[in-house]
Amino acid sequence: MSAESRIQELGLMLPPSVPPGGIYKPLVISGNIGYLSGHGPYLGDDKYITGRVGEDLTLGEGQEAARQVGLAILRTMKDQLGDLNKVGRIIKVLALVNSANDFCQQPQVINGFSELMKEVFGEDRGIGARSAMATNTLPGNIAVEIELIFELAE
Repeated sequence: MSAESRIQELGLMLPPSVPPGGIYKPLVISGNIGYLSGHGPYLGDDKYITGRVGEDLTLGEGQEAARQVGLAILRTMKDQLGDLNKVGRIIKVLALVNSANDFCQQPQVINGFSELMKEVFGEDRGIGARSAMATNTLPGNIAVEIELIFELAE
């Protein structure tokens, strides 16, 4: 399955390239493994989805924020690799959810991201190991931050 053709087939619109937010590389490749820096739910024009899930945002809005992070990650992968078909499979996802103190549905929030990766790369390539954790704040009050490790295609 071609990730590039799936994006077109699904009618997905990737956001503009994410501007750097500090001193880091968006992607580091070591051997055949890619390490992607944390991404937020970037919309373009220096705008992000912000707020605490369970307080400012509903579960559904949190899932949409996680999906938007996925679109931003796809944009960075495309920018850095030149072609999303160079992604062999997702290995590990680490997700942080900006959560109200009593909100405990972080895995359900991150399903918004995981479902997008499954749609684009398929179940075998798009679903890897995953951690979803709560945090009391994230940079710029973004709703979700996700980093991932992936294998390059052979």
